Amino acid sequence: MTTHVKRAYRYRFYPAEAQAAELSRTFGCVRKVYNMALAARTEAWTLRQERVNYNATSAMLTVWKKSEELAFLNDVSSVPLQQALRHLQAAFTAFFAKRSKYPRFKSRKKSRKSAEYTSSAFRFREGELTLAKMAQPLDIVWSRPLPEGALPSTVTVSQDAAGRWFVSLLVEDPAVQPLPAGGSAVGIDAGLDHLLTLSTGEKITNPRHERRDRARLARAQRDLARKARGDGANRAKARRKVAKVYARIADRRRDHLHKLTTRLVRENQTLVIEDLTVRNMLSNGKLSRAISDAAWSQFRSMLEYKAAWYGREVIAVDRWYPSSKLCSVCGTLQKRMPLGVRIWTCACGATHDRDVNAAKNLLAAGLAVSACGAGVRPQWESSRTGQSVTKQESPRREP
Repeated sequence: MTTHVKRAYRYRFYPAEAQAAELSRTFGCVRKVYNMALAARTEAWTLRQERVNYNATSAMLTVWKKSEELAFLNDVSSVPLQQALRHLQAAFTAFFAKRSKYPRFKSRKKSRKSAEYTSSAFRFREGELTLAKMAQPLDIVWSRPLPEGALPSTVTVSQDAAGRWFVSLLVEDPAVQPLPAGGSAVGIDAGLDHLLTLSTGEKITNPRHERRDRARLARAQRDLARKARGDGANRAKARRKVAKVYARIADRRRDHLHKLTTRLVRENQTLVIEDLTVRNMLSNGKLSRAISDAAWSQFRSMLEYKAAWYGREVIAVDRWYPSSKLCSVCGTLQKRMPLGVRIWTCACGATHDRDVNAAKNLLAAGLAVSACGAGVRPQWESSRTGQSVTKQESPRREP
């Protein structure tokens, strides 16, 4: 029996005034219920060493809705509120499994505005989506078709900081099937001068999306800084202008990474990358802006889930593996390799491009991992103590 991959299709929509008001109320109620449940679970554990699960918080929600001060929770669909409790349960599960930090309270200004509806809380017929508590379907821009005959299992409605409305439909996609197995493998070295360098010698230019809009962003931020602090309409309008610039940058970056990762996964059976700790690297004040713009974490996330879709393998090599200092021909480890050295010659006579050589070494190390199942760990004499968390292939200053 063939199992289809569940895939989210995201579309922009334009709600009517009444729909926008209903959704805004729902977002507020979802945030309120999530925060109250988190506070209750935290208090129960702190004071009584008692773990509260989803069933207990669901019972609490029933009591809250009957109280006079929280009666407004009855004005919105109950399904998004129950889903918020399920999301909180998932957050605690990840925390106790040491996969994430302790759940945090949702902020009215900073947290993502979203609400999730299950099949009992929406109607999807003839290409029209109608949510619970609404009389009219959403005005959705169907920028691409859903898989033929697909019915959404869940629908997530959200509004970003720029004020744009989106709806995400989770459906089974029969088109996503494992690709025919191939023997091709590629090493991928991430950088800032070039976004990616492949072991084949191909170099993929870094588009530097943030730098292209830096002047526009700076102008919008100056306008925001001039507005008086508070909840005034002018400051809110200026804040949306800043958010629109950020959204434009993020959209272009996401589109580029989607195209790039799809191509790499389709063309290669095995993909070897470096296990970078981007969060630590962002502590470098001179490079943090360029590292954020390169979006290495987002690239890796896309590469991994698409590889899982299409039956490919992604191997991450230990970040301390000296891929730049090893000669990919004879295996000699160079004692020093300053960041300014981009072309170097080994004692064996081989001349290397620093990034291409690193990608070739990553590929060799990754194939060794795949063959023996062991992790790649440094075996050289020098200690890690005092080593910078900055990627050794990064230039000294932001380009």
